[in-house]
Amino acid sequence: MADVFSQIYIQTVFAVKNRQALIHPEWEDELQRYITGIVENRGHKMLAIGGMPDHQHLFIGLKPAESIADLVREIKKSSNEFIKAKRFSPFAFEWQAGYGAFSYSRSHVDAVCRYILNQKAHHSKRTFEEEFLKILQDFEVEIGKKNMFDFFMPD
Repeated sequence: MADVFSQIYIQTVFAVKNRQALIHPEWEDELQRYITGIVENRGHKMLAIGGMPDHQHLFIGLKPAESIADLVREIKKSSNEFIKAKRFSPFAFEWQAGYGAFSYSRSHVDAVCRYILNQKAHHSKRTFEEEFLKILQDFEVEIGKKNMFDFFMPD
């Protein structure tokens, strides 16, 4: 078979380092458009993007030519440089090292898009930590001794 036929839907979730609320509403849309450009310029399809001041959710139709790890690494690296170049944050901005990646079937696409696009309302009831732990539980991801969150610890 000469061509590749695929249907891969992945939600990625990643946070600002130390879970600081540095993504401001004034520039969040521009950041999300930039991230969407990265995803689509690499041949993938952005299905939904949304988040909060301390984290972002992306729902992507992934092409199998690129690994999730390579894509997320590029998104975080390039968007971090974009934030710094635009001087959006008066504070040092950096993404947390880790991320979550979860796969969905075609039948879940609409529900996942709604969930991601309604992050602000969703988080009025649940913290990011509660949300992420629930996702891990729903997907039966073993946590073990993994370091899940970088938190700012004042001296």
